Amino acid sequence: MTTDYFVKQSANPLADSKESQSAAANETRLYSEAKDSPTRFASQSGFSLDSQFDASEQLNFAPDFDLEKIAQGVRMILEGVGEDPLREGLLDTPARVARMYRELLYGVGCDPADEVTCTFNEETDDIVIVKDIQFATICEHHMVPFIGTASVAYIPKGGRITGLSKIARVVELAARRLQLQERMTAQIADAMMSALKPHGVMVILRAEHLCMSIRGVKKPGSTTVTSANRGVLKEDATRRQEISQLL
Repeated sequence: MTTDYFVKQSANPLADSKESQSAAANETRLYSEAKDSPTRFASQSGFSLDSQFDASEQLNFAPDFDLEKIAQGVRMILEGVGEDPLREGLLDTPARVARMYRELLYGVGCDPADEVTCTFNEETDDIVIVKDIQFATICEHHMVPFIGTASVAYIPKGGRITGLSKIARVVELAARRLQLQERMTAQIADAMMSALKPHGVMVILRAEHLCMSIRGVKKPGSTTVTSANRGVLKEDATRRQEISQLL
């Protein structure tokens, strides 16, 4: 008998026939043995650890992104909270969660500045502002989301500007990793400075942190505001105040 890491019950999990009960018991035994010593058991029995993830899913992302390891961790969490990972509603949960993290954290190890893939020359040194760019990211302390908006302003130097969508892409890539709001604010500002070499950059993030809203102090609706200034906007308080009023 071969099966995959996410052991599936019989087609009718409520069947009370001896055959169904025997199959379910055998699958449970397979899971238990594979969990205790997965590599050895796979080599001896043909039990597959390559579960529900095909090669293309793994190769499309960085080598360090291990879907199978994430899925195994989710199964351990389910067991740790007293759930049954073999319950019908949870059979596919480890794979779903692994794919979710792949989507939410694809920016690990990537430089947000690389999202500025084009620049244009325009005779201007006037302020460029993109406000209220929505984002969602994962706080690294409790691994729950914080959700909010980013506003980015820069003063072009030498007429060098970029497409407005590229600024939103910088924010998006900075969000697609385990984050702290303070660090994310600085990363966006540094990316803009690196990619465009402007006179100055200002970034303001406003976000609600679910680690404060649904646990701990339990204060839903509270907003955390962070800012980062670079170049002349770090040095010139008058110019900084002018732009911050627009944000």
